[in-house]
Amino acid sequence: MTNILIIIPCFNEQASLPQLIADLDKIKLSEKYNLTVSVVNDCSRDDTKGVSKKLKVNLIDLPINLGIGGAVQSGLKYALLHNFDLAVQMDGDGQHPPSELRKLLDCYEKTNANMVIGSRFIEKEGFQSSFLRRLGISYFHLLNKFYTGMSIYDSTSGFRLFDRKAIKLGANYYPDDYPEPESLVVFSKAGLTIKEAPVVMAHRTGGQSSIRSFTSFYYCLKVTLAMFFSSIRKPQ
Repeated sequence: MTNILIIIPCFNEQASLPQLIADLDKIKLSEKYNLTVSVVNDCSRDDTKGVSKKLKVNLIDLPINLGIGGAVQSGLKYALLHNFDLAVQMDGDGQHPPSELRKLLDCYEKTNANMVIGSRFIEKEGFQSSFLRRLGISYFHLLNKFYTGMSIYDSTSGFRLFDRKAIKLGANYYPDDYPEPESLVVFSKAGLTIKEAPVVMAHRTGGQSSIRSFTSFYYCLKVTLAMFFSSIRKPQ
């Protein structure tokens, strides 16, 4: 039996969580997989905590807001502590349909990669994000290729599968703010293999993105600097 922890980092996602959990309950995987759903409530201002309790999922209730990186790392620490074989990060806003989880698992089984990223840009189906964001994602693709030698086309994707090695590394160190592009540098420097699986994403069904238009330049600058420092930092 392969035990999988579904990590759902949430900040003000009370509107989208019920449907997301219902969709997770509906997916049918091979009997060799056992799913545990864990909501990481990142000190939400809405009733994410109460909704999670009513949905009877495992709840990691953070006492202070850690940001997306800290929330994901908290989930990975839980996965490591409880000896999960795999962990899957999935956004709480409904952008990552649970039905697409099979594609990440199929890629993992075929490649035995340490990390599998759900990419919307391989087959270019479903929600593709705005033009400006796609431009930024293309920039991070080139930057990641420079630092890691790998072509990761959807480096900002938060739909990710981690194996035991990746769980252990991420539990020990995971970037704080806007961590997705920087974490690829960290994982690559540690010698972990990273693959992409084509997935279809959807529009968010609730909440609000942490990367809004007036902060986009700041986001690019901050992540660029973070990737540089990760590239020269000693491997974890």
